[in-house]
Amino acid sequence: MPNDYYQILGIDKNASQEEIKKAYRKLAHQHHPDKGGDAKKFQKVNEAYQVLSNKEKREQYDKFGRTFEGAEGFDFGNFWHQAGVNFDFDDIGDIFEEFFGSRMRRQQAEDVRKGDDIEVGLEMELKDVLKPFVHKLNISRYESCSRCNGTGAEPGTKVKECQTCRGTGRVQQMQRSFFGAITRYTICPDCQGEGTVPEKPCNVCKGEGRVETREEIEIRIPAGVDTGQVIRFRGKGDAGRKNGQPGDLYVKILVKPHPLFQRKGDDLYLEQKITFSQAVLGGEIELPSLEDKGLIFKVPKQTDSGKVFKISNKGVPHFTGLGRGDLYIMVSIETPKTLTREQKDLIKRLKKQGM
Repeated sequence: MPNDYYQILGIDKNASQEEIKKAYRKLAHQHHPDKGGDAKKFQKVNEAYQVLSNKEKREQYDKFGRTFEGAEGFDFGNFWHQAGVNFDFDDIGDIFEEFFGSRMRRQQAEDVRKGDDIEVGLEMELKDVLKPFVHKLNISRYESCSRCNGTGAEPGTKVKECQTCRGTGRVQQMQRSFFGAITRYTICPDCQGEGTVPEKPCNVCKGEGRVETREEIEIRIPAGVDTGQVIRFRGKGDAGRKNGQPGDLYVKILVKPHPLFQRKGDDLYLEQKITFSQAVLGGEIELPSLEDKGLIFKVPKQTDSGKVFKISNKGVPHFTGLGRGDLYIMVSIETPKTLTREQKDLIKRLKKQGM
């Protein structure tokens, strides 16, 4: 995700406060962790909104960029550039690593073992979005090796210290920089940053601690989803190496078009034909429905063709779980293609009376 607050919210730098608020609500809804969104992206969206929605903070941001608040967000590159100093900022990472190396090494080792995320698409019928939808996916993914329980070591054998890095998970490289000769650390190529290797690799997973398999998993899609929306299922991606953290499963939604109903946001639109007599005298008709039970609609007397009626709370459920959209019905008078002699005579009499 971009670091520029305007890019994060997807708005122009001249955006009004109303446009900022609208963009924030949309992205916060999309990335909210309680709805399966990405917590880090949600945090960035919230951070951007807190600055741009405040007049004084926005002016400061437009003038100076991100400012020093705690230790997060300070633009070192811009600071040194304005001071007239230019050097390789990768060196700064090495200097900080001298102070925080242990924590960084642990984090990088965890990142190396972490399983990959999986992305799949899911086609849904419009009727399926009206309530929570349970679907079974057949996907190929890595799962923890049952023979070694994810350790990567053959049962009955031990896990030993890596001889290349002496258990640190890191190897050293010397580099010359603006500050002089410094030590640069990289992940150990033999143990991948773990600090340990199996004495004898598992015969099944070859020391990976995981095996590739095809599996059927059951997922639950919340009501109200729409095309283009991505639902996140934590821990449903690939298993990590040697009991590392699993990845996530991302399901991208495609709601197929319906032959009768048109969806606009959470509202539904339906064109319904009525007879001439129903338009003049009124009457009850049964509307087509996406749900099990049909809907009875009372056509008012003297209804013009093209008239639109609104039925509240009969649209698509809001993804937030609170309420539903509305159903809009546009009636059109159906002209019969064939008439009996009696019907023709009746219409002729009506015509003489100016109808």
